Amino acid sequence: MYTEIKERFAQIVVENNLSDEKVRISAKTLTLEEAIGNPENKDFPILKGHERLMQAEFRGDFGQAFTDMYGNFEGTLQDVLDMELKNNFGRAIFIASLNAVMRNLGLIEGSVHCKDRGPEECGLDLVEFLEGCKISRIALVGFQPVHARCCSESYELKILDLDKENLGKEKFGVVVLDGDENAEEVLKWCDLALVTGTTVVNGTIEPILKMAREKVVFYGISIAGVAELFGLNRFCPKSTN
Repeated sequence: MYTEIKERFAQIVVENNLSDEKVRISAKTLTLEEAIGNPENKDFPILKGHERLMQAEFRGDFGQAFTDMYGNFEGTLQDVLDMELKNNFGRAIFIASLNAVMRNLGLIEGSVHCKDRGPEECGLDLVEFLEGCKISRIALVGFQPVHARCCSESYELKILDLDKENLGKEKFGVVVLDGDENAEEVLKWCDLALVTGTTVVNGTIEPILKMAREKVVFYGISIAGVAELFGLNRFCPKSTN
């Protein structure tokens, strides 16, 4: 899938005459306040220190991606296209840059994470969204506290996560399951898989799509560009530009 993502991104670059242009893209690790403000719920992975938002800037527009491998990068678009996407750091640089370029070209909206009350308000939007889906069983892939709470109140819920600190713990009455060992069983069981867009950075997006198929709805800002390129369903109502 990453080969095709690269090809589609490269096509965008060529079609917009950016190949030979000396475009400068920088990505930085945001502070917690820059990334998410001060939300009421303090159980987000980024607030617990396990993940950070990488932010790419392109011509004054921004694209972001969550990752557990973070650092700084500066280079041209060609440098980004030439990167080998073998680890989470490389994929975070690539995906954040893709999001920034597509946002600048008007191909996507909502490439920047919501802040402060945004996550809680997103939960209210999620409740309304789910009501129209006519489902009873939800698999939440990637523990997101607001989404977990909202889903647990009205639906049968199973949570998959890769964070060892969450595994086996009860969240809103639901025991968090291992995202590696239990994925196939849970994704077959559910009517809808609500999947973190961070899967496009940590390399798990392909097996999840194969196992859950048409049942997948991705959430978050990391997946913004790839969702548009591949026609994937994305839920991220409070993200900004």
